[in-house]
Amino acid sequence: MKKTFLVLFVAFSALFTSCSDDDNAEKKEYLVAVPLTSDLRVFKEEAVDVMEPEPIQQFGKIYAYQDYVFVNDLYRGIHVIDNSNPSSPQNIAFIKLEGNNDISIKNDRLYADSYGDLVIFDISDINDIPAAKRIENAIYQEFWCTVGFDVDWPEADYFDYSEFDAGNEAIVGWEVKRERLSQAEFESRFGYNDLALQDGIAFSESARGESTASDNSTGQSGSLARFKIVGNYLYAVEWSSISIFDITDLDNPVTLEDVYTNGAIETIYNQGEILFLGGPQGMYIYDISNPEKPVYVSDFQHGTACDPVVVDGDWAFVTLRGDTFCGNTESGLYIVDVSNLANPSLFRFYPLSGPFGLGFKEDLLFVCDGADGLKVFDKSDVGNIQLINHFKDIVTYDVIPLSQSLLMIGDGVLYQYAYSEGNIELLSEYSLN
Repeated sequence: MKKTFLVLFVAFSALFTSCSDDDNAEKKEYLVAVPLTSDLRVFKEEAVDVMEPEPIQQFGKIYAYQDYVFVNDLYRGIHVIDNSNPSSPQNIAFIKLEGNNDISIKNDRLYADSYGDLVIFDISDINDIPAAKRIENAIYQEFWCTVGFDVDWPEADYFDYSEFDAGNEAIVGWEVKRERLSQAEFESRFGYNDLALQDGIAFSESARGESTASDNSTGQSGSLARFKIVGNYLYAVEWSSISIFDITDLDNPVTLEDVYTNGAIETIYNQGEILFLGGPQGMYIYDISNPEKPVYVSDFQHGTACDPVVVDGDWAFVTLRGDTFCGNTESGLYIVDVSNLANPSLFRFYPLSGPFGLGFKEDLLFVCDGADGLKVFDKSDVGNIQLINHFKDIVTYDVIPLSQSLLMIGDGVLYQYAYSEGNIELLSEYSLN
């Protein structure tokens, strides 16, 4: 009897062990990231401050207004440079503005983005800037949630937002947990089949120009700008839309209805009542004769590449950078005939190494060719532009051709050049580090 009981016990034990092993084998281990949060209102209040000058960490775009140059420190804020003496610029302040990418200025009001909000500063006294005004969720609709600019995105199979309140919380970090889940448990909890991960669907970080004429009341940006003030309207472009603000009352902008674009957008430039939008697939032309409702006119399509644009009369000058991040299009300068806005067409192509921003003054065309330096062309004959100067051994990013001098930013250094007999000469270089 004891022997029979022992055999049955071993048999049942083996059966249960087998079932347990099978059940365990059906489960997989997943990395699940859960956001660490703070109060959204407090987070945004602490993201803004006016501070003493400090070294730049990651240089971005530049903006010129009266005697000042504003340099974006990517996602951290704005360095304020007193440029009343271009031969000896002085760093006088740092406007802490986390989540910032771009600015534009009119009549001493500085408009900037911060975590998808529009922020307005009164800079009439640059040495005593009062508290900023913030219009929440005004721009950059992809910011469905606020994530600190310095938050690292961890490797994870799934980012679990189920307990996250996007309207009241900001993400300040992540906690990654290992969980063993069956396919059914995974689908029930996260709402999709984990096999989708193998098909290239990502649930991580992906969730995350200028007319040369400028009056004294409105500043001037470079060709990589996403902000543009035209008259009493501010235009801010994002991935697939234009956010529009009526700034007739400078301190109380009116948020107008977004206009969705015919393609992805990276930069904005205007010539009169025409907007030229640069994107990774092409250049898009919009009519703003009714400034509240930009109307699509046409586009010029090219291969995938990063694409700023400036326009002089009937000619659009477009630099395309076909590096690993931007695409596989051949890097170069594209000259597009826009004499017929409804039918822009490629006129000439000139190869370049890896260009970023560009600008022009009269017959001089300035191209920031990345690590290959600053190149100056004579564009008087667009069918045969000539390289007349090449400033080598510097990294270049974007330029602003002012009336009396040329501003250029590159690798944490602000360069200034004086115009000289159809060319330029280095006037000063100021390290922001």
